Amino acid sequence: MRTVDFTPLYRNAIGFDRLFNMMEATSAKNTSGGYPPYNIEQKDENNYRITMAVAGFSEQQLELTQKENTLIVKGERKEEESKNYVYQGIAERDFERKFQLADYVKVVGASMENGLLHIDLEREIPEAMQPRTIAINGKTLLES
Repeated sequence: MRTVDFTPLYRNAIGFDRLFNMMEATSAKNTSGGYPPYNIEQKDENNYRITMAVAGFSEQQLELTQKENTLIVKGERKEEESKNYVYQGIAERDFERKFQLADYVKVVGASMENGLLHIDLEREIPEAMQPRTIAINGKTLLES
């Protein structure tokens, strides 16, 4: 596996430390192995939905946590009696999947339906961060 060194970029990019740290963390080995599978859907400009296939897990066995800009989804199965499978194709293992969220994105809801966990996200940009017009010599930029 190749590793990428972002050190030369630190000299020329001021204030992008968090971006480089995210890129380095993403390039690190992913231990989840793609389990469970998920989709990320953009519903409109500021609304998103993560859908995870969590067959075999109940709502009580799943835990969602948002810590700063990271969404953590954990699934922990309870110890059950030993079964003698002829073939076992359904994964029955614990998992922890982390999603890096952009600034001002928060989880607004979660629901389970037919073995799918739906996590709804919304980006709320503060008023101070929204685009605005700047007056030049008393005239706004949008005036003709």
